[in-house]
Amino acid sequence: MTLRCHSPRLAASLDAWRDEMTGLVFVADDKTGEGWSEVAAELTDAFHLAKQSLSNGLAVVFVVHSDDLLGRNGPGKAMVATGLLSAARTAALEHRKAGVAVNVVAREEATDPSLVARWCGFLMDGELPTGQLIHLGSEHIGKALP
Repeated sequence: MTLRCHSPRLAASLDAWRDEMTGLVFVADDKTGEGWSEVAAELTDAFHLAKQSLSNGLAVVFVVHSDDLLGRNGPGKAMVATGLLSAARTAALEHRKAGVAVNVVAREEATDPSLVARWCGFLMDGELPTGQLIHLGSEHIGKALP
């Protein structure tokens, strides 16, 4: 597994599942600022790592914050989260015939990191849905989502 995560607590939970996962888990950086250069760097990093994983026929899971998808944490984080969602759906379409899954997990502030890790592991195991947004938590209910 290739893991790109800046949160030590979430990284530890994901690392515990390392043997169960193949492919890429890319966790959007919670520290991404509002500047275009920071947003572009984050999306460029995601693109290169995903391209490498997909070129090897390995699954990709992008992990974002639910509030970022809703634009609650500022435009920079919203651009990254929605950009990763769009990238996942596009890559899923491109790689569906090859059977390579690309999905997004949206977590909330209170989401247990071990739950995120279990879902990432599940989304890399066998024939699964692809191009999907999986919400962990219920804060998004009743909100307009991208």
